[in-house]
Amino acid sequence: MLLIAGGNSDAAVFKRLAGVLAADHRVITYDPRGNSRSLLDGPPTDQRIEEHADDAYRLLDHLTGPDESAYVFGSCSGGLVALELAVRDQDRVRLTIAHEPPAMGLLPDAEDHLVFFDDVHGTFRREGAAAALRKLQRVFGDGPAPTLPEAHDNTAFFLAHTVRPVTRFVPDLAALVTVADRIVVAGGRDSRTHAVHRPAVVLAERLGGERMLFPGGHVGYARYPVEFARRLVGVFAAPPGAVTPSHTGAGR
Repeated sequence: MLLIAGGNSDAAVFKRLAGVLAADHRVITYDPRGNSRSLLDGPPTDQRIEEHADDAYRLLDHLTGPDESAYVFGSCSGGLVALELAVRDQDRVRLTIAHEPPAMGLLPDAEDHLVFFDDVHGTFRREGAAAALRKLQRVFGDGPAPTLPEAHDNTAFFLAHTVRPVTRFVPDLAALVTVADRIVVAGGRDSRTHAVHRPAVVLAERLGGERMLFPGGHVGYARYPVEFARRLVGVFAAPPGAVTPSHTGAGR
């Protein structure tokens, strides 16, 4: 099972979830490039989902055998990475769960959202991280961001080099349709009225299904690791094509 963190998170955000999953699965996770212990070789630049997917691809290639396959879970920008990986590594990725991927470009009011994230970035440059994070609360239901475990504080890198390019990334829908039977688009039960949840609904519809609900909100895996792990395992264990809209009501 490969767990891909998003935003300014690192492998520590999955510590409790991985601990539960490790009872029955080999669990792999890592710090995304630029975050915490994944130091960049050169000066920081805007982050590209395609490059992050290449990192995940090479990590799987390094840690798994030629005949092994993996389940993949990615949240937030990690969900976008997971979707890109699902297309690139079709022989190795058995099933992908993309949890609230912020593909704002899929929304009918996409331009308004892109202007908003430009403003968040500009606020960071002018006024600093605290002011930018206050503004960013709007996409998370106007509530304060939860305190998450992390090896280092990656907020400045996230606001400077991640938030804008990630929210501008639009998944290749034509390519995803070809593997749609191995993709589950998910979101948090508690965040389903938040702006960050909306792309999951649209993306699921474009892939011919509906989004599934998981325990908690945008970071439910950190707050409810046992319940979240149970939900993950249940989805991954379902026969191919067996994940149907009737499952969307499950969760906390």
